[in-house]
Amino acid sequence: MSDSITTEIIRHGLLAAAEEMARNLCRTAYNTVVYEIHDYGIGIHDAQGDVVADAPGIAVFTRGNDHGIKRAVEFLGRDALEPGDVFILNYPYWASAHTLDPLVFAPIHHEGELIAFASCRIHVLDLKQKDPGYVLDSTDMYQEGLFFPCSKLYRRGVQNDDVFNIIRFNSRMPERTIGDIQAQVSACVTGVRRTRQIAAKYGAGVLATAMDAINDHGERLARLALAKLPKGTWTAHDFVDSDGVDADRLIRMNVTVTIGEDEMVIDWTGSERDVKGPINLPVGQTEAFCSLVFKALTTPDTPVVAGNFRPLRVVTEPGSVMHAVPPMPTFTLWTGLLGGEVVLKALAQGMPDRVPACSGGDVCSMMGLGVNPRTGEAWLEATNEAVGFGGHAGGDGEDGIMHLSEPGCRNNPVEVLETKSPMFIESYGYRPDSGGPGRHRGGVGVGRTYRFTAPSTGICLVYKTRTQPWAIGEGHPGQSNHVVLNPGTGREVVQGGSYNRLEADEVLVNNTGGGGGYGDPFRREPRRVAADVRNGYVSAEAAERDYGVSVDRATFEVDAETTARLRAARRAGA
Repeated sequence: MSDSITTEIIRHGLLAAAEEMARNLCRTAYNTVVYEIHDYGIGIHDAQGDVVADAPGIAVFTRGNDHGIKRAVEFLGRDALEPGDVFILNYPYWASAHTLDPLVFAPIHHEGELIAFASCRIHVLDLKQKDPGYVLDSTDMYQEGLFFPCSKLYRRGVQNDDVFNIIRFNSRMPERTIGDIQAQVSACVTGVRRTRQIAAKYGAGVLATAMDAINDHGERLARLALAKLPKGTWTAHDFVDSDGVDADRLIRMNVTVTIGEDEMVIDWTGSERDVKGPINLPVGQTEAFCSLVFKALTTPDTPVVAGNFRPLRVVTEPGSVMHAVPPMPTFTLWTGLLGGEVVLKALAQGMPDRVPACSGGDVCSMMGLGVNPRTGEAWLEATNEAVGFGGHAGGDGEDGIMHLSEPGCRNNPVEVLETKSPMFIESYGYRPDSGGPGRHRGGVGVGRTYRFTAPSTGICLVYKTRTQPWAIGEGHPGQSNHVVLNPGTGREVVQGGSYNRLEADEVLVNNTGGGGGYGDPFRREPRRVAADVRNGYVSAEAAERDYGVSVDRATFEVDAETTARLRAARRAGA
């Protein structure tokens, strides 16, 4: 038995253990994607694999860890899980991610009894995928790297050199890849140690009861919130630019969301099938990003626990882009980053006062790699770019923040990129007029200009460039993401997802999208439009065109007479 006070003490102890796992991971990782960007998912799970405490990084990772642990136990059997074991799993259809996002997990025992699990997932740099850095055009799983189907990195506390040697001899960057995996091990060992300490103090039975209570409480909170949401069924669709193979084929994501008295159903029936390229999702990833949206709607102010998602049911069709089956390629997981806002697009029909318009809609990642002339060694650095968030009933969308699929992440600082690679950041700032006009303006995106000072490969992971960020009500769409190579020259190319071989002195500009607007922009208060012009979010020309507000370019004061005339002309035209 566990009383409520003891349960709460244990809950905070588990949360503190997860945070310590994250700190140890960031202290020991070799890869800036991990320790700067926080591209990780860390959790402590009960004996069934359900998460009871996490350390926020990439939010969809932690729910995917639940799925991976359960599939591993199903495959191995519980008797194969021994004290001191640490496992690696990156078989996409079980692990809920692509091959470079391996799940490392450890069973936790107390007095010989399996009582819990500790998990850590990160993005590693290389596991023999066909292309260095990232794979954009694979057509089956066998082009996407080494698979570890629940292999033991450590067996009863002893390192399994066979597995590490396989990695060492098959990775283009063995030192950094193995270093990052060992950092995952360190995080898991920390979680094992802290959880065992809690079990030793309170008893394994009390800990198990407390874990059950934590998830039951999480379920109650979710059901209370669900009961307050509007009931109904809504359908929406949007597109991924392409699958990386059929360049001109838009890939449809189709969703029907139903909110009933006791559950929310997110049904992806009708989404694209027969997708050749690697944007197909393992079903665990689909369930994970749907869980993120459900969490944001129901229990956004409490830590993630598996009980939060008991009222959620996700429906997929095996063989579709939302439910990959072997040997479908899965390396470019961008469907899972774009899909959450398709769910919001459906919900906006029934609850426009509760959800925002579309953000810039993408993580807009840029990855560079090559040989650094300063060191003579291989380099690989990446960063995700901020986007504008959508306007909403409560106000304007945020300007230039990380996409909602990765709320615990950061971008890579300019100083880090320039120190560790032959890249020079020529400019970095907000994109005026990229936010969709509305009574509540969409947030603006950003632009970052990279000049490569040595021959390099620039990989652009941007898959929402051909459709605009949608608005709500009479708001206007935001401007789309786009990447420009060598702007203003005879070699200028505007593109999205791409793998580019670049010579020294070539330039790449990553422009991210703005959020959609909310409501009629001609109902926006003129003083707020003037403030946007003064702050550089909206140009004076766009203020007149989109808002009917004339702003003095020198004083940033509203010209009330001209504004009244512009808005009267709009009303007359309407």
